[in-house]
Amino acid sequence: MHWSGTLSAGQKKASRHVRHAVENDLEHTVWAVAGAGKTEVLFEGIAQALQNGKRVCMAAPRADVVRELAPRLQNVFPDTPPAVLYGGSPDRHTYSPLVISTTHQLLRFFEAFDVMILDEVDAFPYTFDASLQFAVQKARKQKSSLIYLTATPEPSWQEDIDSGRREATVIPARYHRHPLPVPEMKWCGNWKKSIVPASVLDWLKEKEKALLFYPHIETMDKALLTLKEVDARIQSVHAEDPLRKEKVEAMRRGEIPVLLTTTILERGVTFPGVDVAVVGAEDRIFTESALVQIAGRAGRSADCPTGIVTFFHYGKTNAMVRAISQINRMNKLGEERGLLDV
Repeated sequence: MHWSGTLSAGQKKASRHVRHAVENDLEHTVWAVAGAGKTEVLFEGIAQALQNGKRVCMAAPRADVVRELAPRLQNVFPDTPPAVLYGGSPDRHTYSPLVISTTHQLLRFFEAFDVMILDEVDAFPYTFDASLQFAVQKARKQKSSLIYLTATPEPSWQEDIDSGRREATVIPARYHRHPLPVPEMKWCGNWKKSIVPASVLDWLKEKEKALLFYPHIETMDKALLTLKEVDARIQSVHAEDPLRKEKVEAMRRGEIPVLLTTTILERGVTFPGVDVAVVGAEDRIFTESALVQIAGRAGRSADCPTGIVTFFHYGKTNAMVRAISQINRMNKLGEERGLLDV
């Protein structure tokens, strides 16, 4: 393992528990807030497994997350270059004791892995597709460890963790010791008619770098036409966009000041210094989990640990209220454990 970073107190605890699970073929869940550094808590356990001749797979539901993880693990384990598997991946026939894969690609494996790590366990399509859940179980050996990573466990998992029925480590604070940005709810009227409500436009004018989430591609495309009149550099992205990867990189480089997006960017990406807004936050596509993840795009980096998050809506929903409640709960827990500088 080639990594010179240091772990926060919360990360150290999770790292010990992950290593223990790996060494003893156990299941363990790491519930860590978005931006807490979930990937880093895996390094010690992965290193121990590889040293003991075990085969490790880290899987995630979305190819974006897999592509983001690949260079990070490549740098940490340069002597064990990972095989990176997703649709169209050039590593399709590459063997490695370290594999990074979409959950879809796990359908190709049978009892192949001693350690199975499942990132973003709450993400679509894994949560809605029984065949992918079956693939994860089929791809691991009968005697193996299973590590779940999540920033937003579903309510039943939260109850199991709170009651002790599920072995878990909770990291309620980010490594930079700043609290999670708490979203504000702002009524914006019938956004389906105005597409870019005046309150949203005013919000954007004050921002240097922003992500603007829309529930549907059609409304997002209409909004883009209006916003390009304000700044021609503004772009949009969605799952089927052939330039999706290039636009994300351009946003990182600061070439795009505002990026409109569907929920495709709700997780797995980091843009330092970004503020975040959701237009039409009452739409049913914005579940509690999705809204917490979206809010988690702000304030992720140590250089820019704060950010503004706004839910523009045409009527509050339980999902919005629960999302804000979950964020406040984590901030309170982080403060109680001495993991925040407040």
